[in-house]
Amino acid sequence: MSTLTAKNVATVPLEEQLRCCICLDTYTDPVSIPCGHNFCLDCIEGFWDTKDQSQCPLCKETFRKRPELRINRGFADIVEIFKRSVTPMLNQEDESQNHIPNYSHNEEVPCDICHGHKSTSVKSCLVCQASFCHAHLMPHLRDEALQRHRLTDPATFTSSHLCRKHNKPLTKFCRKDQTPVCEECSERDYKRHQVVEMEKASRRVKSHLKETKAEIHQMILTRLRKMEQITNSVDLSKKIKERETQRSAQVCLMLITAVQRHQADLMEELAKQQREAERRAEEQLVELEQEIRALQTRGGELQQLELTQSPLHLLQSFPSLSRLPSTREWSEVVVHSDNNMGTVSRAAYKLVDVCQELANKLTAEETDKMRQYAVDVTLDPETASGWLVLSPDRKKVSSQKKKDPVTDSPQRFDACVCVLGKQGFKSGRRYWEVQVGDKTDWDLGVAKESINRKGAITVRPDSGYWAICRRKGGSLSACAGPSITLQLRETPQKVGVFLDYEAGSVSFYDADAKTHIYTYSGCSFTEPLYPYLNPCLHDNGRNVAPLILSPVEGQVREPQDITIETDL
Repeated sequence: MSTLTAKNVATVPLEEQLRCCICLDTYTDPVSIPCGHNFCLDCIEGFWDTKDQSQCPLCKETFRKRPELRINRGFADIVEIFKRSVTPMLNQEDESQNHIPNYSHNEEVPCDICHGHKSTSVKSCLVCQASFCHAHLMPHLRDEALQRHRLTDPATFTSSHLCRKHNKPLTKFCRKDQTPVCEECSERDYKRHQVVEMEKASRRVKSHLKETKAEIHQMILTRLRKMEQITNSVDLSKKIKERETQRSAQVCLMLITAVQRHQADLMEELAKQQREAERRAEEQLVELEQEIRALQTRGGELQQLELTQSPLHLLQSFPSLSRLPSTREWSEVVVHSDNNMGTVSRAAYKLVDVCQELANKLTAEETDKMRQYAVDVTLDPETASGWLVLSPDRKKVSSQKKKDPVTDSPQRFDACVCVLGKQGFKSGRRYWEVQVGDKTDWDLGVAKESINRKGAITVRPDSGYWAICRRKGGSLSACAGPSITLQLRETPQKVGVFLDYEAGSVSFYDADAKTHIYTYSGCSFTEPLYPYLNPCLHDNGRNVAPLILSPVEGQVREPQDITIETDL
């Protein structure tokens, strides 16, 4: 309803002037808002409940604070006098136009659908608000949507619009009890209740009905989009599967080629070593034969000298013949039959290095792909032990020498120096990175929501923790219960954590080197998981550095063709 001016107010009927512009009905409990416009108390409050700010529906004036409303008693009396003046006419119209016949149980109720001669109704529908004969009832028995409608006896349906107590039409609605009442009920039993005209209540319900329908429509669209997303995801998954199948075949072919090449090189190396052994043996045999001939010759000369009868010849010849020929000390020469010892194992180690190189390249590629699932993780101070200090941005955590007094709650760790992330994950894939630096002691990973947070805790999967740790500056360990020592070439400075909820896996990576550290697989997650960090005690100043949630840098790259060096 447009705003009335002093010039045209006289030309507007009184009924129009006493009508709320929201419900389009005569005012009920009229109130005036600061801008001067009038509305029903429930209408304006209901209008403001659906808005982010209090605004006049007519002049659009916005109020910084929601006005406190009080019923305008004088105006309400004027409206009541007007209602009484028009009530007789309305009653006459109701009796002439809206008379509802009261059929007894013995009377037949005609079908509302039949034309001309009306058949007797067998059922009435409370949703359709109509009675049906056997033929016109069939859609309600066959159609899946109509089968949800509530059917009743036609004799009771004809009286469902009448008050059971006063047998009068139900023309009003009690908002407090949410039930339709007749005029007599509203004046007696519901006098102190908030009773409005049935049409007004119906319009308000229809307004909510429209909003509900719009909400349902939006929910349907959201689900249709999700269905399309899932369908597209399946199609994309098939393409990725085909691509990964080709890549796996490529990787396997590379490994097979590398093994075959290494085997050929190994055979060549073994043959080369055998030829070298045969060459050395031949040289030694030739040398031995030469020494044997020299010794045999000297032995023959000594034998001839031994047979001489001339003492002078014996004494003159023996000094020169007594010096043995120059020979090698063969007792120090060791002969080995196994000339290839260690060759096969060294070749195998080189092949392992090739496989490790390939695995590192594949892991680096996977690490790049994981970055698309990066999340901005912050620490939850409500879970932090009193031994911990969090940075203002909730990105760093370190331990301190003295425990701060903190409020106790079920979410807080009290004895162990632990803290959880603010964000919990119960689906999908998530990736974040933690800067550990040169800290000598720390834990990090994920923990489920229902973990024990009081007293001593055991960090392992059956207690709800999936983590890795470092102690006393030593090697990293997987807290698998019992712990597993991880043999790494380098101790990581920054650790990436990748959670795949549906796949049931938690993986850890060296974020800088882009190499794999450890993976918990085959897990069954049934509740939200939270990032878990434990900077451990400061250890007399040797472990004071904080654990830092680092921003994930870099972009996802498309997989490249893999090439590896296979040279021995």
